[in-house]
Amino acid sequence: MSFSFSPDYWAVILGGSSGFGLATARKLSAHGMNICIVHRDRRGAMKKIEPEFDKIRSNNVKLITCNANALSDDARTNILDQLKDEMGPAGKVRIMLHSIAYGNLKLMAPQKTAKTPARDEIVSKLAERINVSKSELKKNIDALFAEGNDALVNIAEPANYNNEELLTDEDFALTIYSMGSSIAAWVKGLFDAGLFADDSRVIGLTSEGNEVAWRGYGAVAAAKVCLESISRAIAREYAPYGIRANIVQAGVTDTPALRMIPGNLQMKATTRMRNPFGRLTRPEDIANFIFLMCLDEAGWVNGDIIRVDGGERISG
Repeated sequence: MSFSFSPDYWAVILGGSSGFGLATARKLSAHGMNICIVHRDRRGAMKKIEPEFDKIRSNNVKLITCNANALSDDARTNILDQLKDEMGPAGKVRIMLHSIAYGNLKLMAPQKTAKTPARDEIVSKLAERINVSKSELKKNIDALFAEGNDALVNIAEPANYNNEELLTDEDFALTIYSMGSSIAAWVKGLFDAGLFADDSRVIGLTSEGNEVAWRGYGAVAAAKVCLESISRAIAREYAPYGIRANIVQAGVTDTPALRMIPGNLQMKATTRMRNPFGRLTRPEDIANFIFLMCLDEAGWVNGDIIRVDGGERISG
């Protein structure tokens, strides 16, 4: 018999219209949890998103979708009021997932044009050996690499970065709040409204960019480290009220957010070659783990950063 959560349980998912958030909404709703999704999408994008929401509704759970700015105090207040009305006196939030992906992916300093003598030498020798022009060979290498032939990563055209728009203090502040410290305001809002269950979970999402300096990821990396620090504080200070807080460090995952990162093709290629399972992490992998974290048996996990990456991190 399939496991089902209490019909009074709710999940609040910030950033739930794609990627990890949507996958988690699907997984939890399939096991009977009611869902409140906060997302921010343009009207044109809703044609693809609404069918996904319909699939969640088909699991015979309640679904609230709020297309609003999760970073606005007024919007948060309105959403919590709506949630409280819909939940009724018996309803309680079992899990709040912070999956907001809104920030700046700019360089801190202009990238100098990198000289790649090894790449040029290999391509030149190969072109000569098979008697084709160097330009024609480069074009075919780049096309094959784009099709997923990862072993060509070191001789394909390197990633292109924007040297014209660099990170500003405002970019840092926006990114750190949206992808990091905003978790505190949402936890406080739910807590003050008395919506958390006696045994509840707060989960945030981080990446290996919290320690590894990916080019163009500086502001997001700062936000992720901020998120981790606040999660530990939540774990310590809200524990007497039954709230557990943890961070999931996902492996490299082909989400809309990843595709915005400069050099994502190279990142995906090296990850597939590095991961013991030879593939990227999938949103469903993370959703499955978050489901496990919602079970009673996971109640003693608190204040941790848990890697869910198939062994990617330990593979060098």
